[in-house]
Amino acid sequence: MASTSSSAPSSEATGSSTGPSPVAIVCVGMAGSGKTTFMRRINSYLHGKNDPPYVINLDPAVLNVPFESNIDIRDSVNYQEVMKQYNLGPNGGILTSLNLFATKVDQIVNLLEKRTTPDPSNPQKKPVQHILVDTPGQIEVFVWSASGTILLESFASSFPTVIAYIIDTPRTASTSTFISNMLYACSILYKTKLPMILVFNKTDVKDASFAKEWMTDFEAFQAALQEEQAGDGMGEGGPGGSGYMNSLVSSMSLVLEEFYSHLSFVPVSSRLGTGMEEFFAAVQEKAEEFKQDYLPELQRRRQERDEQRRKAREEELDKMMKGMSVNAAKGKGKEKEKEGEEDDMDAGDDVDDDDIPDDENDREGLKSRYEAALTSEGDSIMADASFAKYLHQQRR
Repeated sequence: MASTSSSAPSSEATGSSTGPSPVAIVCVGMAGSGKTTFMRRINSYLHGKNDPPYVINLDPAVLNVPFESNIDIRDSVNYQEVMKQYNLGPNGGILTSLNLFATKVDQIVNLLEKRTTPDPSNPQKKPVQHILVDTPGQIEVFVWSASGTILLESFASSFPTVIAYIIDTPRTASTSTFISNMLYACSILYKTKLPMILVFNKTDVKDASFAKEWMTDFEAFQAALQEEQAGDGMGEGGPGGSGYMNSLVSSMSLVLEEFYSHLSFVPVSSRLGTGMEEFFAAVQEKAEEFKQDYLPELQRRRQERDEQRRKAREEELDKMMKGMSVNAAKGKGKEKEKEGEEDDMDAGDDVDDDDIPDDENDREGLKSRYEAALTSEGDSIMADASFAKYLHQQRR
């Protein structure tokens, strides 16, 4: 990958561009939810619309992917070698591979910014409007890891970023598994603080209308819960009883009622290709939500970061100036002791007063040069580091 010179957020994320903003779609989901198949479907859908996306694969353990990736973690990190060298298991190998790959985040963002902006040398080349990111099947390895946080916040610092949470609809037909999925989605939403779309996949196997009803009608969910309880008698109170599980699921459904109002619900079938238009309509809606809700917070944190850097520079500069003044005073005192001029103490003060303007001018000149050097250095990627890393440090 080519090296980068800056990791500053692009104008697309700040809304300064007059054209449509490219959107990063990060697909996450439980193992077996059809996440990779969904990625293939939306990729082919965009190609069919003559709007090819930029595809990133972040799963180091996958053997084959049914789509062509522009950036593939497997090209940079050998998952099997990581497991051998660090004596790790499968999950530890994936996590370590992501950590190693996260060190290239600035290069990734630089490549994305080049592909999402017009090319002056080739005006006919259409900029990319969608960035598709496939994540490991072990969802917790990506969402709850430091490297996953850095990657997500790096994308969000440059582009409107949307989380697509893929749900296996047939396996969510029971009230308990439905609530479990919703709780996991809730935790991801508040961990990433990014707009989220609930994608109920495999609707060709089971229709997702029941999930929509449960999310919008509390009484309907309670009725389904009581029906299940009466049918299999799994509760502590027997059939029709109010066992611990029944009570817990009922309470959680009431708690999540407000959570549902912040999500978009899209039923799709990755196999048949249904629901694609609804999904991308939801993506555009969430991209606008990103600009309205997430971006102001991002800008506030950036200003806070810049203010902290400015104060740190001023403190460092003041310490350096004070140290130079003390050293200069000590040097003059030693010279006076060697000369042995006991009667010239007052005169020496006069001489020092006469010399102050020159010393002050020298210090002011040095100070201005030092500040200029700091400003120049701050523009480099090595001095500025990454805003995403700053955000991650603030969350500790």
